Amino acid sequence: MSRAAPAPFIKALPLDIRLMNNAAVAFGVVFSAMLLVAALGWLAKQPVFSLKAIRIDNDLAHNNAATLRANVAPKLNGNFFTLDLARTRNAFEGVPWIRRAVVRREFPDRLRVALQEHQAVAFWGPEADVRLVNSFGEVFEVNQGDVEAEDLPLLTGPDGQAALVLQGYQAVAPLLAKLDINLVELELTHRGSWRVMLEGGGVIEMGLGSPADIQARVQRFVDTVAQTSSKFGRNLQSADLRYGNGYAIKLSGVTTVGVDGKQIKK
Repeated sequence: MSRAAPAPFIKALPLDIRLMNNAAVAFGVVFSAMLLVAALGWLAKQPVFSLKAIRIDNDLAHNNAATLRANVAPKLNGNFFTLDLARTRNAFEGVPWIRRAVVRREFPDRLRVALQEHQAVAFWGPEADVRLVNSFGEVFEVNQGDVEAEDLPLLTGPDGQAALVLQGYQAVAPLLAKLDINLVELELTHRGSWRVMLEGGGVIEMGLGSPADIQARVQRFVDTVAQTSSKFGRNLQSADLRYGNGYAIKLSGVTTVGVDGKQIKK
């Protein structure tokens, strides 16, 4: 029985040769990657990828889409691939009345933008300032002359408390409206006390507490004061709701104190 011929002996390459071969392969890979990056960079800079249009998806109440594009476009640097989307979003959100912007690329040369505008519900701070509070309780600034709804109420309070003051307004304004009392200003003092200024100069002191606390006091006031106002037929000048079991009111020429829902003439 014959034996199989032994496999030929393959001598391993010297270490220095193997290192040189590995280095050559690595160099080839790196060089190819560099060429690919350079080619992609060159391709990305071609005029075909220059931004040619900005599409605004939604209708705007306080901004014209064409004017908005004209104002933002000069602030944009780069083309379809190199444009910084975060900086682009900030450019749109820096426009008055724009609360939020969502920016997307649309191949090969367009931007698509969805915008959300502020919905103003009140003025904020000193009347000389053109600052507004939106429906989220956020303060934002607009240009002089941009405010169309001049009948908005005025909210005032410490810095950073606009959302809380808005909650207070939403808690008490509908209750006062039942008495045809028009709230023109709601103030939260630095001591945490609430005060309502009425059309015609009347004042309602509501005391300390949360929006829920002052809502309960105003509800008690509304439930009983209608009878008093009807009886005397006078406009409300002031009301103090800071009593534990009642309130004091002042009408033109008449002062009454209400305790547990009963009105006592003074």
